Amino acid sequence: MEDVDTWTVGGRTLHSRLLIGSARYPSPANMREAIQACGAEVITVSLRRENPRERAGQAFWSYVRDLGLHVLPNTAGCESVEEVLTVARMAREIFETDWLKLEVIGDDETLQPDPFLLVRAAEALLAEGFVVWPYMTDDVVLAERLVALGCDVLMPWGAPIGSGQGIRDEARLRRLRQRFPAAALLVDAGIGAPSHAARAMELGCDGVLLNTAIARAADPVGMAVAFRDAVRAGRRGWLAGLMAPLERGEASSPMVGLPFWHQEER
Repeated sequence: MEDVDTWTVGGRTLHSRLLIGSARYPSPANMREAIQACGAEVITVSLRRENPRERAGQAFWSYVRDLGLHVLPNTAGCESVEEVLTVARMAREIFETDWLKLEVIGDDETLQPDPFLLVRAAEALLAEGFVVWPYMTDDVVLAERLVALGCDVLMPWGAPIGSGQGIRDEARLRRLRQRFPAAALLVDAGIGAPSHAARAMELGCDGVLLNTAIARAADPVGMAVAFRDAVRAGRRGWLAGLMAPLERGEASSPMVGLPFWHQEER
């Protein structure tokens, strides 16, 4: 059976298509258990919201490093290109990685990314050698701009951050998959249930990044396992080839070979 977990992104080979956030867990120990249960190899951390140079944050950052995962620093909370660059440089120094999840929020209500600042920041970061993972809407024009700049990873939302609404527009994700087959496509934000994650993978996405749905579950470890299995199932479905939906019903049992009275009854 084909290995559905192994893939290459950002120049590194991973063995899990589920990426996980580090916020909102009941405790660091609970976070560790959930991460180990789901098998995630990439964890996102926010430097802007909790400065690792400050005493209060040192224990947490040491804990994250000790997990032995690939750290994906993010720029959550940044409101300008200058802020993004400052946080990015700090992240590279602290975590010794060129990976960066680029996040610049433009609307406080929906937490929608600002497309204009996103493009400007991505261009500046790429010029400094960062591997940029842009958190974006599912807009194909924005994706085109980012890919043209040199972004090999696209992280469209399924729905607003923390909403748990799932994938609100499957057609847009399909379009992104079709238009940018060489890009690593990861759904980031809005995933609230394992079925949402499975659906993202069934649409051809390469991975899923989530946080709240696991961290805020009554049983984070159990939910982590559910998401792990859902991502695998969705990927297997995509590779196997999902049947196309039909407008009408179609009998699964053939009529050929049945006695004539059975055919009349049917």
